[in-house]
Amino acid sequence: MAGRQRQRQSRRRAAGRVLLPALLLGLCCRAAPERVRYAIPEELGRGSLVGPLARDLGLSPADLPARQLRLSAEKQYFGVSGETGNLYVSERLDREEMCGEAASCSVSFEALVQNPLNVFHVEVAILDINDNAPAFLRDSFQLEINELTSPGTRFYLGTADDADVGSNSLQGYELETNGYFAVEAKESQDGSKFAELVLRRALDREREQSLRLVLTALDGGEPPRSGTAQLCINVTDANDNPPVFAQDRYRASLREDAPPGSVVLNVSASDADAGTNACITYGFGETPAKVLQKFVVDAESGTITLQEALDFEDTRAFSLAVEARDGGGLVAHCEVEVEVLDVNDNAPEVTLTSVSSPVPEDAPVGTVVALVKVRDRDSGENGQVSCELSGEAPLSIVASSGGSYKVVTASALDREQAPEHRVAVVARDRGSPALSSRAALVLEVSDVNDNAPVFEEAAYSAYVAENNAAGAPVLRVRARDADAGANGRVSYWLAGGSAGAAPYVSVEARSGAVYAQRSFDYEQCREFAVAVRAQDGGAPARSSTATVRVFVLDRNDNAPRVLWPAAGAGAGAGAGAGAGAGAGAAPFEVVPRSAEAGYLVAKVVAVDADAGRNAWLSYELVQAPEPALFRVGLHSGEVRTARAVSERDAAKQRLVAVVKDHGQPALSATATLHVVLAESLQEALPELSERAAGADSPAELQFYLVLALALLSALFLLSVALAVLARVRRAGPPAVLRCLGAQRFSVAGAAFPADFCEGTLPYSYNLCVAPGRAVAEGAWLPPPLPSLAAEELLGAEPCGKRSPTSSAGAGEPPADAEAPQVCKPARSLPLSLS
Repeated sequence: MAGRQRQRQSRRRAAGRVLLPALLLGLCCRAAPERVRYAIPEELGRGSLVGPLARDLGLSPADLPARQLRLSAEKQYFGVSGETGNLYVSERLDREEMCGEAASCSVSFEALVQNPLNVFHVEVAILDINDNAPAFLRDSFQLEINELTSPGTRFYLGTADDADVGSNSLQGYELETNGYFAVEAKESQDGSKFAELVLRRALDREREQSLRLVLTALDGGEPPRSGTAQLCINVTDANDNPPVFAQDRYRASLREDAPPGSVVLNVSASDADAGTNACITYGFGETPAKVLQKFVVDAESGTITLQEALDFEDTRAFSLAVEARDGGGLVAHCEVEVEVLDVNDNAPEVTLTSVSSPVPEDAPVGTVVALVKVRDRDSGENGQVSCELSGEAPLSIVASSGGSYKVVTASALDREQAPEHRVAVVARDRGSPALSSRAALVLEVSDVNDNAPVFEEAAYSAYVAENNAAGAPVLRVRARDADAGANGRVSYWLAGGSAGAAPYVSVEARSGAVYAQRSFDYEQCREFAVAVRAQDGGAPARSSTATVRVFVLDRNDNAPRVLWPAAGAGAGAGAGAGAGAGAGAAPFEVVPRSAEAGYLVAKVVAVDADAGRNAWLSYELVQAPEPALFRVGLHSGEVRTARAVSERDAAKQRLVAVVKDHGQPALSATATLHVVLAESLQEALPELSERAAGADSPAELQFYLVLALALLSALFLLSVALAVLARVRRAGPPAVLRCLGAQRFSVAGAAFPADFCEGTLPYSYNLCVAPGRAVAEGAWLPPPLPSLAAEELLGAEPCGKRSPTSSAGAGEPPADAEAPQVCKPARSLPLSLS
């Protein structure tokens, strides 16, 4: 009997509870308005087929692997086959344990599919089977009935408990056949059926002092089940007035937060008897143990007091059976109904059933990123919940079905501005005071290649001094990409530029460093531009370009170059002078002796390939036979007479001017100018002839040097021999020495070289030439006099000395240094040098 009582208590604790809909799972879904319903009996074995769920959802077996059909529920009573999509039983289904005394019982859950994500509501009704027999709370009932009790008197026996419902529940009672009593089933207001013992015939204690009868409770199942209890009836002496309650049913309400010790109500009963038969004591009748734990009744006063805290969410009402017993054993019964009033003592429960994180930043507006389940155990307004998001984020929350909410994107996401969003889902009920709870939601935003690399500067400028080493760094370009990972990894390369600029530089792919490919020359290229492209590693890749302009800075690496007078006599120089005799001649200028101070003799023309200060040229006269006779313009290069020419001035003047730039360090070049002081070209010809006759080639000088060394050696040997002879004879100098001492060597006078006079454009000059030496046999034919080559005239040097700028051209015969001077008059030739 104790086991049945515990079973009845556990079932009653489960009464009134209905499983909530299962939690929604998924990434992006739209709740379906219809439900898929099945009905199965309870206690089906594990693995029993419930129904073809996939087919009822419109899914074919071929779609199942991709759609990933799965279930969501607080407790997995069912499972779904991944191959067939059929719904099977996975847990024991006990309707009484699941739904208690509820008339209907069902399990609701959600079926989720992917690609696209969707949610379907499934409801499985659990049908009752007759698996529970009726059971009394006690195995036996003790009754004391006075022998004077009138027939028709009824005695309350209590209720048998049957966990089944409907036709399988308790239907009635039967009593063992006897001559005094019968049993009748009565239905209370809550629908339960209790048994009443009815006295059919007057008792006689003298004949039967006690009776033992079997009371049976029957249900309506197929086959029917039953439960029994023993009735022990003692027949007592007369106590003809039983206690009477003031009212048959008492009602009271009590807040669930009422503290233990609170008075529920007071029941009272009266008895018309006197003495001990009128002494009434109160107590609970047939009452479940759960109720006895909550309440206590005072035996003398009838005050019912709360002794344990109430919980509206557990039990919303209590029914108490209170009895009043007098001293004679007569008992009266009443029912006390206690209603528990709900108090807003439960905060809403927030559960994040699914979070789709990370979310790509290009997700469209309205994308579902999280599913939220909210439940409040309170009732009425205390259980009505609203949800909102707390925090700054481009998210919003919308209500779904069954207490579910969806968190969706309210605007476009941008990972570069916010890589993650932290919000709180706040659920608040409508109680007073309102209770709330929150759950943190962290949504990460994954990167999409939506940003192209951006250079720090749209155009870069670099300044590199020329003559740099190949491989020298020029500058570093840098582009930043706001994306992450491979989408933000930037590489560089050249993407074109000005014509011919690509071979000058290269760019390192990873660092963006630009290096010189070769040495720069300012004189060849002063600036160039290249386009550098920065590209990220996304798919598809994004890129941007920047212009790198490189300016080559000048260095003083070019010495001035003298254009006039030319450094070496050549055909061009001779042609510019208007006359010539050979490649070794040098240009000259003729200055009349009547020239006054400031007379323009010539102009030194020089250029410098450098730029800026490195190309600023200044002129200075560094060598002249008569330093006071000539001067040169510091910046113009014009050679003028500093004073009037006098008769004392030498007819041949060799002027050396230095041309210097302003670089650091300064570079210079020299120009040699030959000037002849004569009134006309015919007057200058003798001077020029002397110079031509005295022109020696390097080969002739080497020959003469060897010859002189041989003569000196022979003379030394001869002197030694004569000294020996002198010692022997002591007769004075030998005849040989006297002969040698009297001998005179006739050496031709030094040829006076033709003066070199370099003219500057666009001046005209008079040219006088001197006769030249015959060339070697078979090499050159001497020109007829007085027609002489201008090159031979330009190759001469005054006073028989060779000038560094007057060497003979390649392949020309050397002039004989010992040849006599020839001076022929020649007509004056106007020469224009260009």
